[in-house]
This record gives sequence, C-alpha cells and structure tokens, in this order.
Amino acid sequence: MPAPLSLDQARRIALAAQGLDKARPAGPVSARAVGRTFARLHLVQIDSVNVLSRSHFLPFFSRLGNYDRSILARMAARPPRRMMEYWAHEASFIRPDHFQDLVLWQNRKWVGASAMDPDVRDAVAAAVREALSTGRPMTAAELTVRLGHVEDRLRDNWGWNWNAVKRVLEHLFEEGLVSADSRTESFERRYTLTARVLPGTLLPGTLLPGTLLPGTAGPAAGREPDPAAAMDRLIDAAAQAHGIGTVRCFADYFRTPMGAAAVSVGHLVEAGRLRPVAVAGWDRALYRHVEAKLPRAATGRALLSPFDSLVFERRRLEELFGFHYRIEIYTPEAKRRFGYYVLPFLLRDGIVARVDLKADRAGGTLLARAAHAEPGAPADTAVELAAELQLMAEWLGLDRVAVSPAGDLAPALAEAVAGAVAGTVAGTAAAYPL
Repeated sequence: MPAPLSLDQARRIALAAQGLDKARPAGPVSARAVGRTFARLHLVQIDSVNVLSRSHFLPFFSRLGNYDRSILARMAARPPRRMMEYWAHEASFIRPDHFQDLVLWQNRKWVGASAMDPDVRDAVAAAVREALSTGRPMTAAELTVRLGHVEDRLRDNWGWNWNAVKRVLEHLFEEGLVSADSRTESFERRYTLTARVLPGTLLPGTLLPGTLLPGTAGPAAGREPDPAAAMDRLIDAAAQAHGIGTVRCFADYFRTPMGAAAVSVGHLVEAGRLRPVAVAGWDRALYRHVEAKLPRAATGRALLSPFDSLVFERRRLEELFGFHYRIEIYTPEAKRRFGYYVLPFLLRDGIVARVDLKADRAGGTLLARAAHAEPGAPADTAVELAAELQLMAEWLGLDRVAVSPAGDLAPALAEAVAGAVAGTVAGTAAAYPL
C-alpha cells in the first residue's frame, strides 16, 4: 500500500531534494558549497542564450546567492574534474561519475554525422582524432583550419549549417570519444580526447579492461559496460534529485528511454531505494527516494532559470505547484504572453510570480521587462521579488534594477524596488552621517 502524502508534503520533499527549501547561507559562498550543490543536482543544463546569464550559472545563484562564477570554471578545468560536458537532459555539465552510464544510453545521432557519407565521416573522424591526440584542445573552427575544408556529400540544409568537421566532432562527442576541454569567451567548445578529460576511464563500447588509453600510462579503469546497471544508477540519481516523482519524471532528468526507466524503477523498489507513495490530486504512480527528506516548512526564495532542474518536467511542475510554464524564446514577440526570458519566482513552498529579465550590461541595469503574479500570490510577493532582483543585480555586477510597467505585478514591484533603494540609501546615511 503506497504511503499517503499531502500535496504540500510532496512540494517540500521536491524542494528539499533540489536544495531550494531553505534560506541561502549567510556569508561568502565557498567552492565547497558550490561543489555540494552540483553533487546534489547531478547536472546543470547548458544553453547559449545569454540575455541574462549563461543558463548553467543560474541554478547556483538560485540556491546559493552571490557566488563567484569562476568556481565553476575551476571545477570543469583540469583533472580530476568535478564536472564535464555531455548530453543529459540536454547539453549539460554532468558529474563525471555519470559519463560512462550516459554514453550507454544517450542517442542524439541527429546532432552529429550519422547521415553523412560513411567514407567521408570515417576519414574526417580519423583526422580529427589524430589532430587532437597530438595537439592542444581546439574549437571546430580551429580544427577546420588545421584539417582544411572537407566537402560533405550530404546536402540537406541540415541543422545549424555546420560543416563536416563540426558534424564529425559532434558525432565523436556523442560517442564519448571526444569531450569539451573548456569553452572560449564566445562559448565555443574547445574539443579534446575524452581520455585527456577523464584519464584512465573505460570508454563504453570502445575498450576492454586492461586496454591502454591514448595519453595514459596505465590500464583503463572503470566498469565493464552493463546497460541495465547503468540505467539503475541513472534513475537512482534522478530520483535523488527529484525526491519524489513518476517514472516519466525520473526518465526525463537524463532523457533516458521510458521503458528502460520503468524497469529500473522496479529494480529500485525491490532494492528499497524507492518507495511507492500516493499524493492527493496526483493520480499517477509515484515514488519517493529513500534518502528524500521532508522538512517541516519551506522557507526559501529563488528566481529559477528557464532551464533549472526543478522546472525540467513541465507536467510535474504543474501537478506539484499549479504552475503552467512554457519558454517563449522562439515564440514571435507579438504572440508572447509573459516575455522572452521569463524566470519563475519561488517563494517558500510556492511559485508565486514570473518575471521577464534582461541584463543591460552597457547600462549597468537589470531590466524587469514584465512581471506577473500567480493567482493567490502572497501579499509580500513584490517586496520579496524586489529583494531577489537586487541580489541578482549585485551578483551580475549591475548597478540598479529598473522595472517596466508590463504585467499586473509591475506597479507593486516598481514601488518595492524604489523602497528597497531608498532604504539602502537611508541605511547608508545613518551608518555614515555627514
């Protein structure tokens, strides 16, 4: 018999699993705190849109506040790396311990060269691997210059108009043979061999235990490929990150197949890692991870990236919080309801508002281009959101917050922002009287 839970309890379990149930820590944010947060989330999604901040920076701000973004660069820099790039929910920074399992289950062949002429693909792949094995990490553009132009016989106006070298690089990336060493200032990947990113790691499907990896002195370490065990580990990690959810929720976290995920959920129930639960109003089979905590109250406050792991699975978001959310980046401007880059605003145990944000770096201003309250939003929504916007502006190195009149929450938010600024000025004057 599934253990009964209220919807409020389910929300608190979900928020605690994501590290969003408590107020942020006081004082400077340490590299250790950033590392713990990433370990809890297991992944952060990467996106090229930079209207506010690169998406992978935002989940750490949501949970920790004003932290040093260079910490992430150091975590992803040199071995032993604490984060690396690979396909997961989408293109993501992942925990390296998930890499071998994900390579077994990711199937993003549309992003690479699977449809290219095989002879061209194999020749380019061999040239790319040779160049990366003997040289420094390179971008796709640098490798194209190094190897020379390669005529791609496939003419289908595919994708982002990538040339053959870029397509083969993505093919090798999907296979797990090539990884991102780092990113340029313009956010281009610098590619290198995965053996250099994860020295001594067994690459699934390519090596047997004891095989020497290029650039390493010893035998390959790691597990022999076992897809079923790999899926169990991925679903267990996804369930930890969710706290509570359905098979669909857990499968969606790393974008793994539903059928295989359902089998793994059965394994984890048998092993005592997942426990069936029932939540009033949530009429699907639900599971709670054995390590999931149920706090007595949720006291957090956070602006959430459109790519935050709490909002990955839109149906779960609506069932848990009654919050209907769609990203409108690709919606024509005239048809947008809420704005271009809209962040949900979490206050305590509810998502109470949404705000369209832009960082005007030249003008030193955080622009709230529209602000909308959710039905039943508490009376302190505008004041709390104003404080959050001030904190975000500080983190982004911006001097002020400006609120446009669009949206039903905008007037109250503008007043709260003005009051917060006035209070800061008054407090400064009191502390340093003329």
